[in-house]
Amino acid sequence: MIEGPISALLPASALQLHPWTIAISEPAAASKLKQLDYYAHVDRELADQPVLPHGFCSLNERPGVAASRSPEPFPPLARAPLRTDGARPYGFLQGACCMRLILLDRPNDIRLQFHPLALSRPIWELRCGMSSLGEKLIAKAAASSVAGFVPPYLAEACRERITFPINDPASLAGDDLLLVDSRVKADALPIGPATSRVVLDERGECLVARIAQSDLGRLNAESLDALLQSALQSLPSTREAVPTWNYTWDLVLSNPEQLTRDFAAAGRSGIEGKVEEPAAIRGSRNDVYIAPGALVHPLVVIDAEHGPVYLDEGVVVHPFTRIEGPCYVGKKSILLGTKCREGNSIGPVCRIGGEVEESIIHGYSNKYHDGFLGHAYVGEWVNLGALTTNSDLKNDYTSVSVMLDGRTSIDTGSTKVGSLIGDHTKTSIGTLLNTGAYVGAMALIAATGKPLPKFIPSFAWFIEGVVTKGFGKRKLYETAQTAMGRRGLKWTPAQERMWDEVFAMTAEPRNEAVKRDAARSVPSRDSSVRERFASAEPLWSRRHAARRTYLRRQLRWPVLSIV
Repeated sequence: MIEGPISALLPASALQLHPWTIAISEPAAASKLKQLDYYAHVDRELADQPVLPHGFCSLNERPGVAASRSPEPFPPLARAPLRTDGARPYGFLQGACCMRLILLDRPNDIRLQFHPLALSRPIWELRCGMSSLGEKLIAKAAASSVAGFVPPYLAEACRERITFPINDPASLAGDDLLLVDSRVKADALPIGPATSRVVLDERGECLVARIAQSDLGRLNAESLDALLQSALQSLPSTREAVPTWNYTWDLVLSNPEQLTRDFAAAGRSGIEGKVEEPAAIRGSRNDVYIAPGALVHPLVVIDAEHGPVYLDEGVVVHPFTRIEGPCYVGKKSILLGTKCREGNSIGPVCRIGGEVEESIIHGYSNKYHDGFLGHAYVGEWVNLGALTTNSDLKNDYTSVSVMLDGRTSIDTGSTKVGSLIGDHTKTSIGTLLNTGAYVGAMALIAATGKPLPKFIPSFAWFIEGVVTKGFGKRKLYETAQTAMGRRGLKWTPAQERMWDEVFAMTAEPRNEAVKRDAARSVPSRDSSVRERFASAEPLWSRRHAARRTYLRRQLRWPVLSIV
């Protein structure tokens, strides 16, 4: 823990009046303090108060209260770094210090637009740029505490990994509230004077609600729905065109620009890790940050000419890798001779090889081998087999369409959209994914030698070009447990219950695909088919007959099974 008056370690411009304490990430040397991020308002008058070794500011602590006191029920997460010049980073607002931010991900039809990634997480956990949508909203709101509301089936699993309260009605009382739909873009979050009002979208759905503590007493705060309903009835409301994220591919297409903005907001540059020679950095070194613990092997090119490059703590970059900015590589990820084109956000603990362009890889996923991934969003615990490749551009250069429900195609309005791949999906070697492909969660895919269908449902076993139920979800759970164990994490009962709900939610399109492909896999018995087989009799050897029998047994049995 660092000792000494904080005022002696920070530039005067960084000292902001605020009657609360500060915590500084540890360990750090006093000589390096001006290069660190300080996630707090700093008060000159508190320069001699003890520093809390928690890595974040204790916004719940008031002057005169012991720093060792147990935290209040709503832990503070509002963090925004102060740059070395003391200037406020992008999106950090003042005047909201006594406000609680409520992140909303309500169970409605809009969630389908973010499938398959939102099947297993709140929308606010989706990534764009260097951080998640929720982290951007928290930084913009600068609230004193945070809580969240998610669909009921996600709540238990979310509580295992999220530190703030989830689906807790108690979080709707006690402070000024700012309720924000997690689809709202943080850049456009309307935070004005601390007066109560509700902002609606064109459908009449609540996007933002600012509720002063003085108005909470006349509202029904027994539940989130009751609070929103009473707020609409009692508080002023307006319809505003607040910019929102509408589809997963919006995040992918906006990723390069967001990376540049997030890098500027972080306020970091320079080499604090290790770069072994020979290595080349093109462009300005002010647009490159290599965090402590990161290791860049020899014969690596970091090209920041067209955008910044941020390598987080513990990143390892192997020889013959080329990284083009803008790019972010998350903690403990490894690049193995990767052609890392521009616009990539790679989450923590990933293994990436081959060619990747303008894609988001959420975390804990492997694309270890050669193959192309472009304009895609890949979830967690995904393994892409060697030479797995997705198309992100049609031959006629028309806009790409995506099927989110297996029935209706949605025009993305973009000529470049790759694959949307859900959590825990595995592909075999040589898998070819179609332009704008939807690959559900917990899917197992075997290559066919040609591009796969544009919609593969969750929990599907895609074998020999046919969607089947395979050996059921229990086998997929065992594989997920093994994959997580390899990274030191556990498959929990809460996660299994969540995935059981996802299995039930996705049953209809999966059953339709299984039924359709099963019918297609069994040859018809009409005369034309018999004539066609008869004309091919010289080719219909015993080997072909045995193969046909094997396929019928493998593909018809799962249709009749109950999983």
